[in-house]
Parts: sequence; structure tokens; C-alpha cells
Amino acid sequence: MDIKIKAYDKLPEDSKVIREEVFVVEQGFTEEFDTVDNRAIHFVAYDGSGSPMGTCRIFTEESDKIYYLGRLAVLKRFRKMNIGRSLLTFAEATARSKGADQIRLHSQLRAMQFYKKCGYEEYGEIELDEGCPHIWMKKIL
Repeated sequence: MDIKIKAYDKLPEDSKVIREEVFVVEQGFTEEFDTVDNRAIHFVAYDGSGSPMGTCRIFTEESDKIYYLGRLAVLKRFRKMNIGRSLLTFAEATARSKGADQIRLHSQLRAMQFYKKCGYEEYGEIELDEGCPHIWMKKIL
């Protein structure tokens, strides 16, 4: 499958649509959009015909050496096609190009094995985010 990933410095409509479908409609989250969206770099994966398939974002907090990845979502009909891995790899390369040496993320427990396969390791305690168990994970770039 032909995958093209585009980066945006503001939240694109395609990301909004994907995140609403995956996190709000499918998973039942209610606090999907936040102020981080205003300062994050957003990525959208498109298929060969230009249809959006998945999205994620990266941002910094206290240090440009540590980037945070979040809101990784792939539309149901495009899952199991390596879209998530492609987005993750592209986001990591972007963070690295901006001087980052580490990426952290707050993974849903059900997604933890995916991130482990991509080189992330968990740390800290399991905590609830809108009632859904999450764990912090990190990867040295």
C-alpha cells in the first residue's frame, strides 16, 4: 500500500475527523481535543488516492530533548496495514531531526504490546485516563 505522511503545524481537519471516529465514537472518550493541539506537530497518513487513514501528534513540554507522542489513531478499515508503525516511525524521525533524544507516550494498556514491538519500554504505574488504563512508555532515539 502506498502511504504518504504529511506534517502540519496546526490541527488539520483530517486529524480531527480520525480522532473523533476512533477516540470519541469508537472508544467513548469525551475530552479528546486540548490546548496541546495548538502547539503540536500533527501527522496524517494518506493512501494513494488521498484518503486519510491515520494520525498522531508530537510536542515538547519542558525540554526539546524529550518529545511526547500522542493521539495515534488509525481508522478501523485501515488497521493491520502498518499505518500506525509508519506514523510512529515518521514522528520519531521528525523529533530526532529537531534534536530530541527520547520520545515518551501515555499508552492505553491494550496498545502497549504494539509500542513494545516498536522499541518502547514502560515505566511508572498504570493510571486511568477517562476510565481507561494507561501506562507511560519511552524510547531512546
